[in-house]
Amino acid sequence: MIKILERVKKKFKKRDGKEISRIALFVDGPNMLRGEFDYDLSDIKLKLEEIGMLKIGKVYLDQYAPEKLIEAVANQGFEPTMITTADVDAPMAADIMEAVYNENIDKIAIMTRDSDFQRVLIKAKERGKDTIVIGAKSMAVALENTADHAIII
Repeated sequence: MIKILERVKKKFKKRDGKEISRIALFVDGPNMLRGEFDYDLSDIKLKLEEIGMLKIGKVYLDQYAPEKLIEAVANQGFEPTMITTADVDAPMAADIMEAVYNENIDKIAIMTRDSDFQRVLIKAKERGKDTIVIGAKSMAVALENTADHAIII
């Protein structure tokens, strides 16, 4: 049993011996997957993989999301999470908090523009999680200042 655990632990170490952080990413689709932003989710994934391993990647979409967008999200390796109400914030916050209490997750990354998730970031930090916010230049200052790290796209 111990040998198996040692092999599993080795898989989560880089060549230099440092442990690889396990990241959970939550994307506020209605706020971030817009034509005005020029980026691709696969670029975000690559950026996060510079600092760790993406273990959870959920993209929240509302009832107005076109079928092609849902398909594109899935094709890039993310889990499209459909919300039938107009607001994705509450279900997204609940899933983020679940990841906060998951001992297999080291970093919580939230891709959004507004400060709706500031309280969730605070709770994640209180629980010892490293926090990352990914947003546009128009991201709320409070959100950017709350996170441990900010990535502006």
